[in-house]
Amino acid sequence: MMNITPVILCGGSGTRLWPLSRAGFPKQFLVLSGTSSLFQQAVERIQAVATERLEVGEALVVTNEEHRFLALDQLRELKGVAATLLLEPSARNTAPALTFAALQATASGQDPILVVTPADQTVQDGAAFTVALRSAVHAAAGGAIVILGVTPDRPETGYGYIKAGGSLPGATGAFEVQSFAEKPDIATAERYLSEGGYYWNAGMFALKASTWLKSLAQFRPDIAGATQAAWAGKTVDAPFVRPDKAGFSVIPSESIDYAVMEKCPGSGVPICMVPLAAGWNDLGAWEAVWQVGEQDAQGNVMHGDVLAADTRDSLVYASSRLVGTVGVSNLVIVETADAVLVADRSQSQNVKKLVAALEQRKREEHTLHRKVHRPWGWYDSIDEGERFKVKRIQVKPGASLSLQKHHHRAEHWIVVTGTAEVTCGDKKILLGENQSTYIPLGEVHRLANPGKVPLEIIEVQSGAYLGEDDIVRFEDTYGRVDPKS
Repeated sequence: MMNITPVILCGGSGTRLWPLSRAGFPKQFLVLSGTSSLFQQAVERIQAVATERLEVGEALVVTNEEHRFLALDQLRELKGVAATLLLEPSARNTAPALTFAALQATASGQDPILVVTPADQTVQDGAAFTVALRSAVHAAAGGAIVILGVTPDRPETGYGYIKAGGSLPGATGAFEVQSFAEKPDIATAERYLSEGGYYWNAGMFALKASTWLKSLAQFRPDIAGATQAAWAGKTVDAPFVRPDKAGFSVIPSESIDYAVMEKCPGSGVPICMVPLAAGWNDLGAWEAVWQVGEQDAQGNVMHGDVLAADTRDSLVYASSRLVGTVGVSNLVIVETADAVLVADRSQSQNVKKLVAALEQRKREEHTLHRKVHRPWGWYDSIDEGERFKVKRIQVKPGASLSLQKHHHRAEHWIVVTGTAEVTCGDKKILLGENQSTYIPLGEVHRLANPGKVPLEIIEVQSGAYLGEDDIVRFEDTYGRVDPKS
């Protein structure tokens, strides 16, 4: 029996898929193809590799503090999936992230095969992916680093390439890795495609945890030592594991490829590749979403409430209202509750320029949607003006917001459905449908749902300043208390 530990690298902000993907809700948590998010699909793809001889164990999800509850909630929607979330206090690239996972995987004395994948990719042929991954796992059991190399179908300039050599004896479907190539120009990419033997590097691979730790210590002992030191100071708050924050911040930032992979050929570290022809796509821009989408007879991919006339070869994504198009072609149109994107399909990579401008201008649309998910539920800012804001708030059964106060605003709460338990100062009351209460400015308060169905309220804020940072937390179920409070 071979033990497999899935490692899901769940970082990144997916800025080129704005306005749907934002820093507070990045693309890996979006449903862009099928009925589950890209993150959930990544987890499920590895689960499917299990056989009588291959046992898939607890998944290790490497993410950050901000996204920990998004990941946890989506994991809970998957049946029979156990996971530990490894929370990076800062972004240090993928080599420290994988080292973090390898140390966790070997902490109990085991040495499982790590199956490593980014959380933000899609695969259209799941059966072909499973076959390729099983071949990779079997090859990794012998101590090799085994990469899944995507069979290219076009001269792509946005990916790095792997140059494969001859097939390896005793490793079914595996080929020698001769070298790695950086993202090429178009002429070089066309040559790679015509020559054959070149594959896209999709960042998916299998290897023993000990193989990674040994290889990293050989090629980048600075990263290995610093990550080990941060790991030694970890804290555990099941299901979350956090390395020492100060120690993690001084780890050199480096990718898996630069730290280890590209140094392996010719070094004595065994590295090979298993070809993957499974309709893979990293959905790096809206053009890619159009490519993998279900196109109609006019080449259009439509999502949501869309009416199209004389429209061709376009992606139209409506999330909150009717979107109509007439006499257009080769466009990307993405509508959300607070922003609309219109771009030429061939220019969709440049959406990141808009995101950079939003960030520079400190626009909230860079980070948050109008509807914001929180560990206790969500809120939707449905209207606002001078000195007022109206929110629709839903609280999960058994959940509660933090015990908090505001310096600049008062709040009125009206219960729409469910039962609200309201703490206001030294009083605690229960409210049912159509009942309301008032929270004065500066009063310590809390909203909780003691019931078994979701609680929904309308909140009306009034005051001189209504920013989300006007909050002082005293107690919080989710560890968000300000140390100064």
